[in-house]
Formats: sequence, structure tokens, C-alpha cells
Amino acid sequence: MSTASLQRREAIPELQMVRAMAILGVLSVHSTSYATLKMVNSGYYFLYNFFNIFMKFGTPTFIFLSSFVLFYNYYTRPLDAKLIGSFYKRRALYIIIPYLVFSVIYFTLLHYNYYPNRPLDQTLSSFWDKVLTGNAYTHLYFVFISIQFYLLLPLFLWLLKKFPALVKWAIPAGFAIQWAFVLINKYALTTPIPNKGSYSLSYFSYYLMGAAIGIYFPKIKHWIIINKQNASKTRVAAWLALWCLWLAAGLWHVSIWYDTRLKIESYHSLLYEFLWNMHTFFSALVLLQLGFLLYRKAAPWLVSLLSKLGALSFGIYLVHPFILFYYREYPPVTGNSLLLHSWYVGGYAAALVGSWIIVSLAARFLPFSWVLFGNLPKPGKRRQTPIAPQKDFTA
Repeated sequence: MSTASLQRREAIPELQMVRAMAILGVLSVHSTSYATLKMVNSGYYFLYNFFNIFMKFGTPTFIFLSSFVLFYNYYTRPLDAKLIGSFYKRRALYIIIPYLVFSVIYFTLLHYNYYPNRPLDQTLSSFWDKVLTGNAYTHLYFVFISIQFYLLLPLFLWLLKKFPALVKWAIPAGFAIQWAFVLINKYALTTPIPNKGSYSLSYFSYYLMGAAIGIYFPKIKHWIIINKQNASKTRVAAWLALWCLWLAAGLWHVSIWYDTRLKIESYHSLLYEFLWNMHTFFSALVLLQLGFLLYRKAAPWLVSLLSKLGALSFGIYLVHPFILFYYREYPPVTGNSLLLHSWYVGGYAAALVGSWIIVSLAARFLPFSWVLFGNLPKPGKRRQTPIAPQKDFTA
């Protein structure tokens, strides 16, 4: 095998479809969170609950995609100081700097709206505490988790390259690590870890699934891509089983939260954890399959639109809560139910369209836009979206 083939694998533009669906899921969850508290007595509450819970696949799917791309790109390349140095330089520029900038923005937003009279020493102490735990705003934990996984990447790359037989055990190991953390935190620690969702151990099943599929993808893509050429009795049965498990886990997950929020019934905390894990784990695989289907079968305009959305998804992820914050400052003044439902739908539209416009304009007109939104696509160029290492984290 040539050196060039070792260093570059085939581009997978279909992944932008997956990123687009994942960011739409994130926006659905965040734009309905307010409604799940305020619309409990509505006859349409089941819809708010559905879109809030069923669409929770966004964050786990992004973690899976990031791992998939990193291991797909790096596994066949020599693990040396040059590779590691280049990797961390790009993460510092395109991930950590935007994370710090938006941590300042959102911390300042909350400070001036809720804590304007807090002493300076307490403000600075609170700021650094929140930055170092991913809690400067509710959505920034995801970037914090991704940074943790970046720190672990050289270790896992070395381990899986040194012992290739371990790759086949990556997915079981991911579940074992994640659930060991869940159970130890619940039963073994005197004081459970607060905000355990801000730590990478809570997402190892997605991370190591991404690693395994990224490494094996050239060999197993016929099991993932749904088309006539790949269809066999065994594969079709596997595809049907996956989609049935996904729907079953997702609808059960929706159901228990509906019962809980309406105080119909409560369940053991581990059932919520289990159903969230199963629902979102299968979602990542289903969205991967849907990404290939959409790229091949959808109308060209839709493929182009979703590709652009996927390419801007990191920036949209960072900025959309800012839009929602101010949108929610102006609720309808009447109790008209149709107007109220329209206002909640408008929140989703505002978050999507508003953040899309902001990031697009920044990419086109703002010098050094990467400081805010990371590595944005170059305006005016047709983008084939190869999954080069620097493009792994776009949401």
C-alpha cells in the first residue's frame, strides 16, 4: 500500500447529511425545553414531549461522528509527534478558542441579566469554575466533552493500532466503561458526581462505536449503506432489526418521560438512563444509514441545503441558545392557544434560521470568523465535504 493511500481515505460527503439531522435534533430539544415546563396542561403536550425526547439523538450522534471521522482518518497514519502536534494545533484553533469565546459571551449574558451586583472576585471564581467544567451555559458541556475525548485520542489510537484485535471489542468495551461509571456514581460514591453528563465517561458507548466503525468502515460499509446492491437476506434482516429496536427504544423513552412529566408514574432512574442510551445509540446508526439514503435519493436542492447546514452545524450549535434566550423574552401577551403554539414553533424557526444566517454571514464577511465558529467552509466554493481530520467536529 502506498504512503498516500495510508494517509488519505476516500471522502464521505454523506456525513454532512448526518450532521444536519443531528443539529436539527439539538434545536428541537432546546426549543421545546421551555414548553415542556409551561405547556403541561395543553392538549398537545404529547407533541412537545415527543419532540423534546425523541430528538435527543443530537449530542450522542455528534460524538459518534467525531470519533468515526477521527479514527477513519488517523488509524492508517503513523502515530508520531508531527501527527499529534498537528491534531492538537487544529483543536486549539477551531474548538478550544471558540469554546472559550462563547463561554465568555454566555457567562456575561447571564451575569448582566441575573447577577449584576455580584462582587468581582465571586464573578471571576464562578467564571473559571464554569469554564473548567463546561457549564458556562447549558449547551457548552458538549464542547467540553469533546475536548476530553480529544485528549484521549492518542491513547486509544496507540492501543488499537498496537493491538488490532481489540477493535472488535471496542463497542462492548464502550458500554462497559459507560455503565461502570453510571453504576459507580449511583451506588459506590458517597457523594455522586454532579453534572455527570459533562464527563466523557457518560458517552463511551458512542465514542468507541465511532472508533470501531471508522476503522472498519471500508470493510463493513455494505452492511451500513442501504441499496439494492448490498441487500441480502441477512443484511435486510439486520437493517429491519436495527430500525425496529430504534423505534421501540425511542417511543418507550418518550413514553416514560410523558408519564413522569404529567405525574402519572415515576420509574427507576436507571430505566431513564438505559432507554436514553439505547434510543440514542441506535439513532446514531439509523441516522448514518439515512445520511447515505438522503445523499443518493433526495432532490439535489435538499442535498445541497442539508450539506450547507451540516457544514455550519458547529457554529449553529454555539450561537442558537443566544437567539432563544432573547426570543423567550417576548412571549405572547394573550392566552390564545393557537398563538401560543405558533410562538413555540416560531422559537424553533428563529433558532434555526437566525443562527444559520449569522454563521453564514460570518463565514462570508467576518475576518477571523474561526475565532467564533471554528473552521467554516470557504464561501463561493463548491464543497465536496471530505472528512479530513480538521472537519470532525462540526456541531
